Amino acid sequence: MNQFKFKTLVALLPCYLLTSQAFAAPLSLGASVIYAESPYRGGQDRYIPLPVINYEGEDFWFRSLQGGYYLWKDPQNQLSLTLLGSPQEYKPGDNDLGDMKGLDKRRMTLMGGATYRHTADWGIVRTSLLGDVLNNSNGMMWDLTYLYRFQMGDFSLTPGIGAVWNSANQNRYYYGVSAHESARTGISRYKPDDSWSPYVELNASYQIAPQWNASLTGRYVSFSSEIKDSPMIDKSGQALIWTGVSYTF
Repeated sequence: MNQFKFKTLVALLPCYLLTSQAFAAPLSLGASVIYAESPYRGGQDRYIPLPVINYEGEDFWFRSLQGGYYLWKDPQNQLSLTLLGSPQEYKPGDNDLGDMKGLDKRRMTLMGGATYRHTADWGIVRTSLLGDVLNNSNGMMWDLTYLYRFQMGDFSLTPGIGAVWNSANQNRYYYGVSAHESARTGISRYKPDDSWSPYVELNASYQIAPQWNASLTGRYVSFSSEIKDSPMIDKSGQALIWTGVSYTF
């Protein structure tokens, strides 16, 4: 067991498998696995199995960790209300370092807000603004990405660059150290402000057969100083890989 789980929107947010393009087919099912590098001191990297469940309707859509309702949908633009499960959490009991064991638990949460995507000949712009609806962090996240898709027969490659903004509340909940935690553990008190963390990502997709698709998504986030200066963190960034196979009905 380990105290870090895949951060969906997270700094990673928006590293969604099979979402680098809009879904024309109504339903796809499959299996996937996520490799997530832990940013926390004393943390261990994780391999997380996750089912692939993608549904695309006229009004509603669902893509593994997120779902939403379209407010605007045409071939070039999609604007929707979105709910996203963010499984980022910190479990102090699973950490091997004595001081880190004394920190408070950080819980998983549900993020809600809006997402927008524009597709043109010059590329794809994808953005989302989400806030914690369960009042765990009371934080917000804004993700902005530019991608360009190369189609080569049954194989497509979509590199992208972007940045994710965390509000001060979001950073303080997951990376801050309160006064009572500092007194209990000896870890220095830390109160970060909001931050921008840039990232690069790469999405690859291969049509194995008419109804079978294999995908690979990778992302590396370079932490802002507000995150990497936290005494909870011992890395300057985080790598994430998500790969899977799906069948379209």
